[in-house]
Amino acid sequence: MKITVIGTGYVGLVTGTCLAELGNTVFCLDIDQSKIDMLNRGEIPIYEPGLKELVHRNRTAGRLLFSTDVAASVAHGDIQFIAVGTPPDEDGSADLQYVLVAARNIGRYMSDFKVVVDKSTVPVGTGEKVATAIAQELAERGQSDCLGFAVVSNPEFLKEGAAVEDFMRPDRIVIGTDDTQAGLRARETVDRLYAPFTRNHDRILHMDVRSAEFTKYAANAMLATRISFMNELANLADKVGVDIEHVRKGIGSDPRIGYSFLYAGTGYGGSCFPKDVQALVKTAAEYGQRLQVLQAVEAVNQSQKHVLVDKIIARYGANLTGRTFALWGLAFKPNTDDMRAAPSRVIIAELVRRGARVQVNDPVAMDEARRCLALDGTDLKAVTFHEQPMQALQNADALVIATEWKAYRTPDLEAMKATLREPVIFDGRNLHEPAEMHQAGFHYEGIGRQGKENSV
Repeated sequence: MKITVIGTGYVGLVTGTCLAELGNTVFCLDIDQSKIDMLNRGEIPIYEPGLKELVHRNRTAGRLLFSTDVAASVAHGDIQFIAVGTPPDEDGSADLQYVLVAARNIGRYMSDFKVVVDKSTVPVGTGEKVATAIAQELAERGQSDCLGFAVVSNPEFLKEGAAVEDFMRPDRIVIGTDDTQAGLRARETVDRLYAPFTRNHDRILHMDVRSAEFTKYAANAMLATRISFMNELANLADKVGVDIEHVRKGIGSDPRIGYSFLYAGTGYGGSCFPKDVQALVKTAAEYGQRLQVLQAVEAVNQSQKHVLVDKIIARYGANLTGRTFALWGLAFKPNTDDMRAAPSRVIIAELVRRGARVQVNDPVAMDEARRCLALDGTDLKAVTFHEQPMQALQNADALVIATEWKAYRTPDLEAMKATLREPVIFDGRNLHEPAEMHQAGFHYEGIGRQGKENSV
């Protein structure tokens, strides 16, 4: 099939590349010439395991094209995926300007029936706005009665760091269409596109457009809720002498609850959970409803990003002038270089504001971290970047762990003790067992790990 994907950001690039891998001819459009030039040189603007190899293979095979030519992109694809960004406005609502620009371009240049698929995460009712934008362009061209189209909602459920695997082995495929003749035609077309994923069992869930749009927000809001719930319990666990890891296993063994997204830490970040929770709260407000649970989820998450700093202050005092801290992990999660809403940004900014210097390491996110910390206004003169984790420990008063990269799980503890000024670790991802770290001679503080058996 001939497919156009509008937008070469995270969702667009993964979607276009994986669809090309299935044998489709995919035209990826972006208005950013520098990004298109980069992709045509074989360079990838994001870090995602396995993606670079897939892009190379499908470009070489001629199935994956990158261009800024809007008219050519509309002419190419019978299916037009809109996969542009929907960043939050100042009030928390999703900014749809790029979605609607894409829709108007389709209406401006289309010359035959188009299936327009909203892949971007968008609020309920966006499908109708996309349809209106296309219809207005057709009306201006005098083509309303000649050219047909249908809008489909097909939200993505990709985890950064595992997006290729998630796309190629989906647990469900949500397809939202209306029950018009055009909508039924679009449903059949999208079903054919996803047929390779349904050979073992049917993973497709059909519903109306609005319900599909809502499903994406509901899924991310639920996962964010589990994270904030566990983080709040972990903070209480520290006060009452409970090990939150025991609690996690105790409740996760209940099949009604399960183990996923129950790990205590320094809060969630990235491009999805913060934005989608805020957008859902804003949508509810537009209808006169307060989503009190999700408002609390967001408030807990913002507070959780300060928990490690609070532990540091409790040990060293509020004035950290003259102190140096090593920080392992900058990206909001492992296997990505995404720094959006990363807890490390809050931690570094607060330590620097209090007079400390910070020596950081991350396997892939350091370039992106430099850019984001500069945008935050953090004094980069107080932050040094080190290619190796052990280098970041040199003359540091303590180690702070902010991301659970595998490279940080089994360090040489004796070398760490010899390199740090003091054997002190503040572990925001609970990578290590407190009792083992204490036995090795470290002062170790995790999140919710101050149970009796872990105390010294």
